[in-house]
Amino acid sequence: MASGESLVTGMSLLLVVVFTRYALPATKVMTFELFIFYFLATVLVAAAVMVVTIRNPVKAALFLVLAFFTAAGVWILLEAEFLAITLVLVYVGAVMVLFLFVVMMLDVNLVRLREGFGEYLPIGGAVAVLLALEMIIILGRPRFGLQQMAQPAGHPADYSNTRELGRVLYTVYVYPFEIAAVILLVAMIAAMALALRRRKDSKYQDPRQQVRVVREDRVRLVKMAAEKNRTKE
Repeated sequence: MASGESLVTGMSLLLVVVFTRYALPATKVMTFELFIFYFLATVLVAAAVMVVTIRNPVKAALFLVLAFFTAAGVWILLEAEFLAITLVLVYVGAVMVLFLFVVMMLDVNLVRLREGFGEYLPIGGAVAVLLALEMIIILGRPRFGLQQMAQPAGHPADYSNTRELGRVLYTVYVYPFEIAAVILLVAMIAAMALALRRRKDSKYQDPRQQVRVVREDRVRLVKMAAEKNRTKE
């Protein structure tokens, strides 16, 4: 199992090298920003592969946290600080913590999870290589090179990504944003309605009856005759 995971991780890192060599624009000077990008991309791909290949769900969740952190670093390189901090706070700080609690509370059969890994490994590897080749062909230099898409100009130090994102979101895309909010609200109400439906075999309490309760309904005074203590024989 460990050798299979190491093989998949090595193949993924090799695909990263091939992608950066043939798909990305050629640069003669290795800048610090480009080095950081290559480092984060390598860690991100390796962590994503470990999430899929590792059989322990807790370790897989921890590798997914690592993938989220490295993805946030890539967002910061793209000057999208708001998306980066949202990714860390929402997914790492809330969703992944809840997922870890659920996984740790469930009794997962790890032996059963390991079954069939070697059987489906060739098919999964072939699909991964095919997807990587498609990305290289589509996102290659002839279509997304510096000649077709020039590098965007840098922003000044007082540039606020959050302000610009809010301006575009609440002006240009205000109607799609409101429609998405209404759809999510309807989905939340439907989920609560399905979860709170009354069942015959479920026990529930009526708050109205609890508020209207009086002392006579809960307390009953019983008069009993006093008994004399029995003397020891």
